Amino acid sequence: MTFTNKHFKFIGFFGILSILTLFQSCGNNVTEEINSTESESTINEILTEKSNRFSEDSAFNYIQKQVNFGYRIPGTKEHLNCAKWLYQELIRHCDTAYFQKGQTTTHESKTIPVYNLIGSINPKAKKRMLLASHWDSRPIADQDNERTNDPISGANDGASGVGVLLELARIIDTLPSEMGIDIIFFDAEDLGASEVENSFCLGSQYWAKNTHIPNYKARMGVLLDMVGSKDAEFLWESNSNQWGNFLLAHIWSVAHELGYQNHFKNKTTGMVIDDHVYVYQGLQIPMIDIIDYNHIRGFPKEWHTHDDNLQNIHRPTLKAVGHTLENTLLNPPPSLFY
Repeated sequence: MTFTNKHFKFIGFFGILSILTLFQSCGNNVTEEINSTESESTINEILTEKSNRFSEDSAFNYIQKQVNFGYRIPGTKEHLNCAKWLYQELIRHCDTAYFQKGQTTTHESKTIPVYNLIGSINPKAKKRMLLASHWDSRPIADQDNERTNDPISGANDGASGVGVLLELARIIDTLPSEMGIDIIFFDAEDLGASEVENSFCLGSQYWAKNTHIPNYKARMGVLLDMVGSKDAEFLWESNSNQWGNFLLAHIWSVAHELGYQNHFKNKTTGMVIDDHVYVYQGLQIPMIDIIDYNHIRGFPKEWHTHDDNLQNIHRPTLKAVGHTLENTLLNPPPSLFY
């Protein structure tokens, strides 16, 4: 009975599902092809407009800039300096930006600052979509064979998703008039220990309890995590499929229409406990996780190692993810407007 999780190998559903559903999921932890009849959007073309403005080179430069600040470990000067830069970039490209400052306690009983950085586009729109990634980096290389207690660059695990979203913010200038976008860079995602439940994703846990504006609501959301590897596979993650099937089907359909079937696979996989889980638990926003994970091979081989560096960031993968989201925003799911 193995429950896949970014940081835990054996974990429950945090009370989201019933015990019966939990055991049903246990028996279905095998990657399966998705039947095209599960959703009409998996077989119908949905792109009425197409755009190709997303620059993988620009996204890569945003990743490089983050890495150049140094290790983005909460409580360090490098972490603060990177936060200030990210905030300025959100100010540049969004209509409104927020620098949320808080604090939390790690599993080691250490009090740390939390900086969640938010940029809003078309902030008066009531029908909103949330895009997110975490921006901190892991303080140890626990999956490496050498220097396991040294920090890692986190070029893929953290910076890649942020780079894609910053590039999207830069190029977004046309949206349906009723639609608003919120981009959130969650802090303190990667500090936990696999044996301590809820010790990861501290920034999203904080934000879900202390949203940047009172009574924040979004119709749906997308989380990006580890979207820069050459051989990245994005499957239908179990939690995402549970509460955001309509959004998964829509985005994967967009990706396939654009020719990115090599990355966006119509296959299911096990659950991952990532920032999207805490957003759903706290605010009931159906948020999916675009994450490089296959429960058979696990996470990318660079995961939590010193090889998670710029040399292993693949520009065509960034293009596949960014171009797909660019066209998703131009052709959003109809359910956004219900």
